[in-house]
Amino acid sequence: MNVKIEESWRQHIGAEFDKPYFAQLTAFVRQEYTHYTCFPPGNKVFNAFDLCPFDRVKVVIIGQDPYHEPGQAHGLSFSVNAGVPFPPSLVNIFKEIEMDLGTPMPPSGDLTRWAEQGVLLLNATLTVRAHQAGSHQRKGWEEFTDAAIRALNADREHLVFILWGGYARSKVALIDSSRHLILQSVHPSPLSANRGGWFGNHHFSQCNAYLQQHGEQPIHW
Repeated sequence: MNVKIEESWRQHIGAEFDKPYFAQLTAFVRQEYTHYTCFPPGNKVFNAFDLCPFDRVKVVIIGQDPYHEPGQAHGLSFSVNAGVPFPPSLVNIFKEIEMDLGTPMPPSGDLTRWAEQGVLLLNATLTVRAHQAGSHQRKGWEEFTDAAIRALNADREHLVFILWGGYARSKVALIDSSRHLILQSVHPSPLSANRGGWFGNHHFSQCNAYLQQHGEQPIHW
């Protein structure tokens, strides 16, 4: 099956494209994009992979599925297009970065600059129908993105996996904690964050310390 994805990722997980589940998933997604408004735009579905080649990944931040309102999603978890108001979770992410590292809140919620530094902003589900959160879950995307996590776990060393909230934390079973750093906390959404456990988690400074310890440049969050 001819799927456009960055070449190094194709080398590591390209076999997924030839599996029966992916054919079913592709048919479903095409049908959805034909009959409904869906996000992100078709050319941004694999944006996380395209901006962050396999061998340049340093950090993996796992989200659940794309934002489902117009203009927000562009294929990177937690990120929105420039000029779009920050969703509440992203506001809390930037607040924690400011508390943790002293970096002030940026003018844009576009996290492309993170991706280009080696942060794989990976949603478990890569598409969604407009206004319907979770509408493309359990159609095959999770099997595909789990394969990406497994490949990184097996073929790379000393990555940082950042798992926020119960859904992302369920992926811990795919990661070897003796070879990678796993950082876990509650989700940055106000419902979870305001109960405690988000603010003061120091994930961004812990991540950078680990990268430097293993000879990598820290992320400019």
